[in-house]
Amino acid sequence: QVQVVESGGGLVQAGESLRLSCTTSGLTFGDYNMGWFRQAPGKEREGVTCINWRGDSTYYADSVKGRFTISRDNAKKTLYLQMNSLKPEDTAMYYCAADLGVSGCQYTKYTSWGQGTQVTVSS
Repeated sequence: QVQVVESGGGLVQAGESLRLSCTTSGLTFGDYNMGWFRQAPGKEREGVTCINWRGDSTYYADSVKGRFTISRDNAKKTLYLQMNSLKPEDTAMYYCAADLGVSGCQYTKYTSWGQGTQVTVSS
């Protein structure tokens, strides 16, 4: 069975940084497209950033472009999200997801999900 586990969330002040990690097991990680998604209370889940299986194609939501960086280590079967210059509007539950056949960064396309890690950015 596929397992996806996020970590690294927490409470930070605006302007600070966090790095999220997503560890996986039960899958051939290098075959999967991966993504980071987030959902704030009362809002729709949105694609934050996604990366293809080779790591040579990425997508970023306009709201995080220039501040967030997605990366993957296929040897470690781990996905990362470096978040800099955090803003209060970045506050959300952040989810890691994987899929074999996805192109793009729409959450409805991804099939394997982690439980989420909470990121809270205070003013």
